[in-house]
Amino acid sequence: MRLCSLASGSSGNCIYVGSEQTHLLIDTGISKKRIDESLAELGIKGEELSGILITHEHSDHIQGLGVFSRKYEIPIYATRGTIEGIRSYKSLGKMPEGLYCEVPKDEAFEIGDLTVKPFAISHDANEPTGFRIEQEEKAVAVATDLGVYDEYTIQNLKDLDAIVLEANHDVHMLEVGPYPYYLKQRVLGKHGHLSNELSGRLLCSILNDKLKHIVLGHLSRENNFPELAYETVKLEVTMGNTPYRGDEIPLMVAKRDCMSEILFI
Repeated sequence: MRLCSLASGSSGNCIYVGSEQTHLLIDTGISKKRIDESLAELGIKGEELSGILITHEHSDHIQGLGVFSRKYEIPIYATRGTIEGIRSYKSLGKMPEGLYCEVPKDEAFEIGDLTVKPFAISHDANEPTGFRIEQEEKAVAVATDLGVYDEYTIQNLKDLDAIVLEANHDVHMLEVGPYPYYLKQRVLGKHGHLSNELSGRLLCSILNDKLKHIVLGHLSRENNFPELAYETVKLEVTMGNTPYRGDEIPLMVAKRDCMSEILFI
């Protein structure tokens, strides 16, 4: 399998996960032009995609979906609530008929030679999910836009080879920053976003010897810095009750405006 972040941040999110035979996008929160250019660097054409997985209906995860779908007509996989949210997002325009594939959370399904399992996340959307994707003994997951985590979250992120994990904000930067009070409360709430500290603590619960790629994603432009997220998560790991130290883990930060390196699983 391969994993690559095409864009990650509060202004747009799009992640590629695929095998030799099966190519998937998780979210399409950037323009069709940017998606096409990124896929070209991966040696993939838009029409060769096997499916688009949508985590939830917020604009930074679907704003490119309308144009992209009208061009390539790739099946769209999402929960019923997310599909309803997409349908109500008027600025996407008219979508081609028959593309939506409703997938219940916690029920695995197959796309080509990949197994996909949606799992519930805590976010202020209709029926949001993260995704765990497996091929034989390999497993990767995308877990962003979650205000809190619990044992259910941890179980869905066990025994991974790679993960894209939210590290959205630094709490102090958010508290003293420019956001209005209601928005600060939303971000900090249980249906908001994971802070750098919480991201590190969740990571402590899922670290294992086979986890070779950890990508911090969905960083806030106003309330975080890549270096701060990186150092805070490493510190949480070092201080955590694990046999690992922050300097020893394979950690990187996904960029907002360009592709990450291609990770081979």
